[in-house]
Amino acid sequence: MQALLDVVLPVFLVVGAGYGTVRFGLFSDDLIDAIMKFTQNFAIPALLFKAISGLDLGQSFDPALLVSFYTGSATCFFVGLLAARYLFKRDWEDAVAIGFCCLFANSVMMGLAITERAFGTDALAANYAIVAVHSPFCYGLGITAMEIARAHATGQPARTLPATVGKAMFRNALVLGILLGFVVNLSGLHLPQVGQDALKMIVSTALPLALFGLGGVLVRYEIRGDLKLVAFVCAVSLVLHPTVVWNMGKLMAIDLGQYRSAVLTAAMAPGVNTYIFASMYGKAQKVAATSVLVATSLSLFTIWLWLGWLP
Repeated sequence: MQALLDVVLPVFLVVGAGYGTVRFGLFSDDLIDAIMKFTQNFAIPALLFKAISGLDLGQSFDPALLVSFYTGSATCFFVGLLAARYLFKRDWEDAVAIGFCCLFANSVMMGLAITERAFGTDALAANYAIVAVHSPFCYGLGITAMEIARAHATGQPARTLPATVGKAMFRNALVLGILLGFVVNLSGLHLPQVGQDALKMIVSTALPLALFGLGGVLVRYEIRGDLKLVAFVCAVSLVLHPTVVWNMGKLMAIDLGQYRSAVLTAAMAPGVNTYIFASMYGKAQKVAATSVLVATSLSLFTIWLWLGWLP
């Protein structure tokens, strides 16, 4: 219970504050959009740039950590994809969007905030290693699968696939922030102190504003659509994903700090990016929106349980 009060509840209170200000008309949708645009396109990329540029890459980017986490992610994608197609009888494009909902944990807004509160800032190195690969891996897998499904449906040539995936990757601000962080890290370049101080001020706003904005965005989502499918997505995201990572982490014998970060990140609800992906293709939008809302609400309790089970 103490973990719920000290670690999980403060994060959800910030999300709840964002939800309440929009629900009761204190903030408009346009203002929330501006907050989300600032955090997604500027503050969080700056956070990732700062973190990656200062990481000890040799120590943080442990292949066993990444294999443990992304085995879970890929497993959930294919479980969601195949269940949507064969159990829930959705077409292949819908199935890919639903698989993406099962795949894309909220690794930045929620994952970083929960891990920092639970284990401190020093515990975030493994989180940043996971996050550095997260958008490229998830969008790469999702876009590739969707473009294959669309090509099969329309008869488009497969040769356009690499360009489509690459274009989507390099238009993503999070990916660009990560890549610039690697450039600075590997080149040995250093920002002047005044630049570091300014960057630190921007970064300090990233997670609180992102959590507040997430709450404001959730007001737009309603519980609708195929609720059995939504329940399935929630179960895969909140139970199967961390369970696979839990067991893979033990199998790969990753160290305790990495293990905690990997399992906690896997235990996060689907991020808003799942709805953005569904909207990009006009597929399974109701399922994506409802899954984000319901899973985020449920994760208040499931994160607490995973925290209690972690060594």
